[in-house]
Amino acid sequence: MTNILITGGAGFIASNFINLFVPEQKFHFVNLDKLTYAGDLNNIEIADYNNYSFVKGDICDEKLVKELFDKYQFQYVFHFAAESHVDNSITNPAAFIDTNIRGTFNLVHEAYKLWMSGPNQLKPEFNSARFLHVSTDEVYGTLGETGLFTEKTAYAPNSPYSASKASSDFIVRSYFHTYNLPVVTTNCSNNYGPHQHDEKLIPTIIRKAINGAEIPIYGDGKNIRDWLYVKDHCKGIMLAIKNGKLGETYNIGGRNERDNLYIAKKICDILDEVNPKKDQTSYNTQITFVKDRPGHDFRYAIDATKIENELGWLADENFESGIKKTIDWYLQKYTQE
Repeated sequence: MTNILITGGAGFIASNFINLFVPEQKFHFVNLDKLTYAGDLNNIEIADYNNYSFVKGDICDEKLVKELFDKYQFQYVFHFAAESHVDNSITNPAAFIDTNIRGTFNLVHEAYKLWMSGPNQLKPEFNSARFLHVSTDEVYGTLGETGLFTEKTAYAPNSPYSASKASSDFIVRSYFHTYNLPVVTTNCSNNYGPHQHDEKLIPTIIRKAINGAEIPIYGDGKNIRDWLYVKDHCKGIMLAIKNGKLGETYNIGGRNERDNLYIAKKICDILDEVNPKKDQTSYNTQITFVKDRPGHDFRYAIDATKIENELGWLADENFESGIKKTIDWYLQKYTQE
């Protein structure tokens, strides 16, 4: 059975990827995860499947990474693992440099050593090998009120997180242009959906709301993001590794631009309907504005035309349908805790 490496598989996006594809793919999925605060094995809903294995470990551990590549002879690598929380990157940037840069180098270099006998010399048994690097739209910096990020947008990262992800993108790119390593990169917009860490915006809004706490919104709440339902993202990643052109980048976005205040109000309005408060007041009264974070990018928005036209990808969910599913999932989670 073909072996596939999934890095960071206990995290938000990768766990959704594993849950979606392990049941329907005739591959053996090996999940390598350090299980930091962002990784939770409870996110894995298919742990008892025969074509799934878990390995606790760090992508910065060169010895372990080599041992896994030697043992499993991976044909595909889906590199999700990353430190990704912007606020944490402001207070502790070193962890982001280590994981996102050094960890990515360890993986791509080990893939090169296994799959190739030298530059431009792919071993016959690895003719179909692929390395899929999952990145973010934050590497492009910030937008004004108009315009979209495309695959040709110049990189201009503004936080230690986005700078470390930009560095990892360049490392992967360099292995294609220097060695012709078979790589594909995806840059996504803001994901939301089941299994996202509680610290992120949408889970925080839901959790604070139903707990009767203040719902904190940075600044004036006008910062805009393009929102992508996580399972739509996962389907785009699978398309990119199967049918994407080697060395290319594909932007994956939901075409759902919403500002943070709209997000908070929308969630509160839905909660008013599906989980009304006993006193019949609206959850909107709990929204509170807090001091903006340093270097807060104003707007992200992705042009997904390339992956739509070249690979036939289309999002199944718009924001209104996706957010209802997301709220239902978190209500069940938080009311059972």
